[in-house]
Order: sequence, then C-alpha cells, then structure tokens
Amino acid sequence: MANIFLKIIDGTIPCYKIAENDDYLAFLDINPLAEGHTLVIPKNETDYIFDMNDESFKGLFLFAKKVALAIKKVVPCKKIGISVLGLEVPHAHIHLVPINSVYDIDFKREKIKFTPEEFQKIASEISALV
Repeated sequence: MANIFLKIIDGTIPCYKIAENDDYLAFLDINPLAEGHTLVIPKNETDYIFDMNDESFKGLFLFAKKVALAIKKVVPCKKIGISVLGLEVPHAHIHLVPINSVYDIDFKREKIKFTPEEFQKIASEISALV
C-alpha cells in the first residue's frame, strides 16, 4: 500500500507545495510546529534516509537548503531547524522548522492551526523565493 507521501507525489492527496523538481518535493506540514514548517522528500521511495545512495542523499539536502533559505526570508526566526526522524511515515523526509530556541522543534508541542487560505499564502510566499 502506498504511503501518504507517495500519494502526495502522485497527486492523489493534495499538498501546499513549496518546490519540486524531478527528484524531490517540498510542501508544508499540515500539522506544523511553526509557520513555514516544511517537509522535504525524495520522490523515489526510500524508508530510511541513510539507505539512500550518496547522490540522492546529497541532492535531497541541497534541495532542502534552497527551501530553507527561502523559508528564512519569509518567516521571522533565528534559524531554520532541521530534523530527520523517519518514524511517523515510512518514507525518508526532512523537517525544516523555523526556530528561535531549541524548544521550538519539540514534536510533543501542540501543533499550530492554519486555515487553507493561510497555508496557501505561506506556501506561495516561500515558493516565490525558492
């Protein structure tokens, strides 16, 4: 059975897309820790990020860097935190989270709620800068 990220890649499930190329996709997390919280995924299904071949691994992180720099220009924050957990969805992915302290990237925190219009506005603003 296809995981949720594969369904997002093939368009079965919609997303608030930030950036995309032939190999990678970035989109807003719909249960964000902060405004601009973005997921970056390879389009090639790989469960564990360290099982990726070196070229794909480097490509994923270089793609994530471009996205992170755009997020930082849109969302006021000290830095863009990065987290790779890989337990909640069996598909390699990177969380890019705008942070002002180490506690801002605690996944036990209550998630922020946005309307579809707010998500779309955030995605559009970041996407314009990638």
